[in-house]
Amino acid sequence: MIRYILRRCGHALVVLLGVSIIVFTLLHLLPGGPARASLGLRANPASIAAFNARYGLNQSLPVQYVIWVGQLLHGNLGYSYKLNQSVTSLLAEDIPRTLALAGSATFLAVAVAIPLGMLQAVRRNSVVDYALTGLAFLFYSMPSFFLGIILIILLSDTVPLLPSTGPTATAPLWGQLPNLVLPVLTLTLITLALFSRYMRSSVLDNLAQDYVRTARAKGLRPRRVLFGHVFPNSVLPIITLVGLSLPGILAGALIVESLFNYPGMGLLFWNAAQSEDFPVMLGTSLVVGVGVVLGSLIADILYGVADPRIRY
Repeated sequence: MIRYILRRCGHALVVLLGVSIIVFTLLHLLPGGPARASLGLRANPASIAAFNARYGLNQSLPVQYVIWVGQLLHGNLGYSYKLNQSVTSLLAEDIPRTLALAGSATFLAVAVAIPLGMLQAVRRNSVVDYALTGLAFLFYSMPSFFLGIILIILLSDTVPLLPSTGPTATAPLWGQLPNLVLPVLTLTLITLALFSRYMRSSVLDNLAQDYVRTARAKGLRPRRVLFGHVFPNSVLPIITLVGLSLPGILAGALIVESLFNYPGMGLLFWNAAQSEDFPVMLGTSLVVGVGVVLGSLIADILYGVADPRIRY
């Protein structure tokens, strides 16, 4: 097991190295280079030369990469001259809110998708199965911004039950729970469809295995067979799926945050893209990339813990 974890950590480090190289390359592909992107289009040559000398941008690219990685390891993700604030401090304010949104939606999606998938598998080809399958395909194929607009129309305008905007950044999230409902619900419904379909397929595959027929032949009750034998083996792929779905969940969170004016990384990235604040955009991209890699690593480790066969 330890060898498996070490091997997965090694793979994650290689991927993180690739992510850092891509972001570093994008940084130097910016119009006018990093100095022009940071200081603005009106910066004079003297300011650009001073900026390059200060941050080592007048040296060779390998040396610049080493300096840049060293700054990253010290928590320096750059500086936003448009907001007059470091990118690290900006992200430190918004990351917890994005994690709260994505984490709540993922938890609710998994908690609801597992029983729904099992119900569909047990009631295969029934009216319930067809109805839930239709809803799953509807939500899965629907863009998150479109679903969010529909929920705003239904639950905020037509029937004024919930606020149409997300929480503000000036107050704690737990004091603005009504403002969290629509953003979390939108992201949950998009994610729920994928998890429920995978759970249904996994349960159907396990119901056809020999160990299930053996358990039934021994006279075990159907409920005991389903929850004692089929469920533990069927839920394993969901663990990996959560890790693999992180990019899509974070991308959906970006759109949902922009739609509901939710103060998270997605809204920060959207505002930075509109104002051409390249340091903030690249810093956000790097953090999201690292988060996806770490999420996949955690999912792989949990899968190995849950399934002893992975150790071999």
